[in-house]
Amino acid sequence: MVDLRRLVALAVVALLALGIGTAVASPVKSKRAAATPTAPPPAPPPEPLPPPKIYLFRGAMGPIFSTGMDRLEEKLTKAGFSANVYEFTICRWIGDRAIASYKESPAPIVLIGHSMGGLCSVVISEMAAKENIPISLVIAIDPAHATGDVPLNVERFINIFLSDSVLGGGDVVAVPGFRGHYASYDLKENSRVSHINIEKSDDIHRQIVDMVTQLPRIPPQTQGDAVPLRYLVPANTLVELWDSGVRVPVRRGDTMESIAAANRVPLWTLAQSNSLAENAPLTPGQTIIVPRHLTPPEPAAAMATPAPPPARR
Repeated sequence: MVDLRRLVALAVVALLALGIGTAVASPVKSKRAAATPTAPPPAPPPEPLPPPKIYLFRGAMGPIFSTGMDRLEEKLTKAGFSANVYEFTICRWIGDRAIASYKESPAPIVLIGHSMGGLCSVVISEMAAKENIPISLVIAIDPAHATGDVPLNVERFINIFLSDSVLGGGDVVAVPGFRGHYASYDLKENSRVSHINIEKSDDIHRQIVDMVTQLPRIPPQTQGDAVPLRYLVPANTLVELWDSGVRVPVRRGDTMESIAAANRVPLWTLAQSNSLAENAPLTPGQTIIVPRHLTPPEPAAAMATPAPPPARR
């Protein structure tokens, strides 16, 4: 007589043996799937910088002769920025405060000074350089002749001055090896501009407020391609505060005038920055220095072909 218990036991053993054999013969799909490389997730966009802290400095007898700095401070404050105006006589004390504030809560530093206040802006930049602290923007407005050179930690420097001024006239240059953005504007040919009204220009104030507003949105850029600009601004010409220049290749058919129109800059800027006549012939492959702003260009800018003039009726 067949023992049912033995038959059941043999059946169980056979089923177990069959399952083990199937598992050995089958490929390990889960492990192979796990080993398949996957694309890394895209890097998050860089966070915008915090709003800059702005320090403004009057010149000698500032409450009388540097009142434009107070007006600029009011405009910056109205635009929502932390801006304060000081006398140049407490320059180093304010510099220590700015450095301590940056160490506690890093934010872009902007220094703007008129006359001796311009000298003070460079002094504070030198103090910050010893602490390895960057200065985002320095604007000197007819600084004193004794103003030192722009140190390496300054990212952007703009000098607006009168080279024939006795009270100011500081033709400030950068130290050797400077790789930041530099622009110098000599307004001596404008008879309406003097040392005691140069810091009161509403047009310059507007551009400064715009620049400070754009600072947190400026994308990271390599500074190696920045070309310094030095201009003698023609008489009765409103100055446009470019940050530096960029080298643009000449294409077949380009002229000085067409390049100026395509980049929306005055023709005289190309003539001066390239030491060329305004009607100088150009050769394809040649490079031309063109002034630029650090903010992203508008879609129609950057060597775009200028729109044709409207047809006459």
